[in-house]
Amino acid sequence: RPQPAMATRPGPLTEWPWQRMGNFKYLVMAPVVVHGAYRVMNKGWGDIDLAYSLILPSLALRMIHNQIWISLSRYQTARSKHRIVDRDIEFEQVDRERGWDDQIVFNGLLFYVGYLAMPSVRRFPLWRTDGAVATALLHAGPVEFLYYWFHRALHHHFLYSRYHSHHHASIVTEPITSVIHPFGEHIVYFTLFAIPMLSTVYMGNGSALVFVLYIVYIDFMNNMGHCNFELVPKWMFQVFPPLKYLMYTPSFHSLHHTQFRTNYSLFMPFYDYIYSTMDKASDELYESSLKGTEETPDLVHLTHMTNLQSAYHLRVGFASIASKPSDNSEWYMWTLWPLAWLSMVVAWIYGSSAFVVERIKLKKMKMQTWVVPRYNFQYGLTWDRESINDLIEKAILDADVRGVKVLSLGLLNQAKQLNGNGELFRQKYPKLGVRIVDGSGLATGVVLKSIPSDAKQVFLHTGTSKIARAVAMALCGKGIQVYLYLLATMSLLLWVNSFVEYFHGNIFYPGDHES
Repeated sequence: RPQPAMATRPGPLTEWPWQRMGNFKYLVMAPVVVHGAYRVMNKGWGDIDLAYSLILPSLALRMIHNQIWISLSRYQTARSKHRIVDRDIEFEQVDRERGWDDQIVFNGLLFYVGYLAMPSVRRFPLWRTDGAVATALLHAGPVEFLYYWFHRALHHHFLYSRYHSHHHASIVTEPITSVIHPFGEHIVYFTLFAIPMLSTVYMGNGSALVFVLYIVYIDFMNNMGHCNFELVPKWMFQVFPPLKYLMYTPSFHSLHHTQFRTNYSLFMPFYDYIYSTMDKASDELYESSLKGTEETPDLVHLTHMTNLQSAYHLRVGFASIASKPSDNSEWYMWTLWPLAWLSMVVAWIYGSSAFVVERIKLKKMKMQTWVVPRYNFQYGLTWDRESINDLIEKAILDADVRGVKVLSLGLLNQAKQLNGNGELFRQKYPKLGVRIVDGSGLATGVVLKSIPSDAKQVFLHTGTSKIARAVAMALCGKGIQVYLYLLATMSLLLWVNSFVEYFHGNIFYPGDHES
């Protein structure tokens, strides 16, 4: 049934407390840093216990973990044949899901408050096996059970319209979709996930590493279950059949986002089996997604990276950066320079072929963006031109084998000094099935498409550019008369006109045919 794109009537505690702070929201963690610095300055590093020392590093670990899933998912979604929902992600969804780290900051604050409120936490050992077993059982029991019924309650129209519709606005899910909820929902989720942790604290068998691993498990399952491609291998369920009741798959949860009234479970589907809410198409969708369908794009745009930080503006890069213009640099971008240099070196050494970064479907036309793993400055290196041409040639041949109709050479991939606007490959492979065009060819096509089909004469107000010549030749080939308004010629004629007017008082007009 149709669902609203956003909460139609936002309820209390919808916004995050620091929503208007932007990237300065991380300042809410300042008390943790100040408290730690105060303890070190007064009593030395020996006063910092294990539990306290893990608060900030565990948050950083979660950030890195989630970023890996974001990049992996976007890369696989663009190239994988195992896509579940064959739709593109809207820009509005990208903007809405930009604050995926809000819940990490929130959890960090709560862990700090819990540390201050429960002195026994400060004596935590690194590991206790009995605590790990208790955490697993408490999650499979109370947490999964209570989440199942809370989730069903969220789909009641009263709560759905005020809270949960914000999450379900994303039909095509990404890993970070899993944590895009109103603030009020996250309060309930943290309360549920705190059951195993608080229970082990009061039973006296809690440990620092179990806490960290439990949060990693939650993040892993959340991210994995919201991927828009199937990645759980079939052999896992064949080796251990009961696993289908203990672990969901991306296709299983995807049905919840498309059907809305089935597959409510958190990570373990057995409550959907018990209460008969499992979607009947779950197994069929899993099989078909795992098998996949190879897609042949109609158009491939072959581009490359520009400066060292341009990789972060790709969809596979950082979500908060990729959703903004490349010239809108964030204040923290300078901290990424070491990583930028490392990625450039890795791409230079191991980048043996172009890779897919984007997949777009415009009505019936399927398009993909492929990126040559080279940067602007490398195109200026004379000794590297041959290897770059080899990468471009390999991409062209790959597109030809796959049945691509048109491949456009973007940016410096079409440089005249590199391959003569692609002419090198046209001459080398005269029987190519894929048509090689450059940026000017695409612009020419747009101009020609805008000219009415019944036009008999066309007046081109332009300079002697490559696009102008191509448009003129194409129109003449159709028997259309073309009049060129050449800016350079007109400037000369106007200057001569002024000269004649000054000496003889006679004026002639450049618009006249004889002139």
